[in-house]
Amino acid sequence: MNRPRDAIFVASAGIAAIAAATIAGAWFFELVLDIRPCPLCLEQRYAYYLAIPLAALVAFGASQGVSRRLLGAGLVILALALLANAGLGAYHAGVEWGFWQGPTDCSGPIVDFGNTGNLLDSLNKVKVIRCDEVQWRFLGLSLAGYNALISLGMAALAAWGAAKAR
Repeated sequence: MNRPRDAIFVASAGIAAIAAATIAGAWFFELVLDIRPCPLCLEQRYAYYLAIPLAALVAFGASQGVSRRLLGAGLVILALALLANAGLGAYHAGVEWGFWQGPTDCSGPIVDFGNTGNLLDSLNKVKVIRCDEVQWRFLGLSLAGYNALISLGMAALAAWGAAKAR
């Protein structure tokens, strides 16, 4: 039994499972509960779309005896991507709390109405999901806040696994 390889497997398999459960939860909120994601919410999903297959690949590599150095590099990439995603989630939560201005395409005043003759038609066809309005909170945190915490936890798990790969 190879302890460092076991730790790498546990870290990467844990990240894959947590990321898959989190993205499944996001899809549940969107498709079942009809809580539509804003543009920042959709951007926060990119890290999960990277983390799931990369973490699964690292876990498979650990089970097959791949070089610890290569596995460690995969975990470092995961840690960095998830840390960046935690930052994006914290930024989004700050936009929701009004700490700072969000992107102009999904927060702030709407200034360009285009052709006023088509305004009512456009409003009926498009549902704008604002980044600065919280659609759901639990225990005071929005989904962006939970994303920041989950991503931070997975980044810590990836860093622990990378440290064991040394």
